[in-house]
Formats: sequence, C-alpha cells, structure tokens
Amino acid sequence: MPQSQQQRVDARCSEIVNKGIAVQGCFSTLCAIEYLKSNNVRPDVIERVLLHPDLRRRIPH
Repeated sequence: MPQSQQQRVDARCSEIVNKGIAVQGCFSTLCAIEYLKSNNVRPDVIERVLLHPDLRRRIPH
C-alpha cells in the first residue's frame, strides 16, 4: 500500500499535523513549519503536508 494511503496509527501525531495545516491556513507556511518542527514532526512529513496537499493522507469516509 502506498505511504499516502496508509492510515495513521498515532492519533497525537495526526492531531499535530492537522493543527499545523490549520496554522498554515490562518498564518503562514513558515509558522506551520516552526510549529511542526517544535513538535518533532519529520521533515519529509512537513514537506508533504504543507507543500504538497495533493499527497496528504485521505481520511476514510
């Protein structure tokens, strides 16, 4: 299964990433990067979720 389709198993990380995306929308990408880095989100995840929204994991309906 491609990584972009894997389900997150870490609920806390999922909440942090979602908040980072919200920070990007309300403030800036730089603020979101700093927030995610301060919460130990891996650089590849930060790049994917902030710079490539089409590669974000989908939430099953």
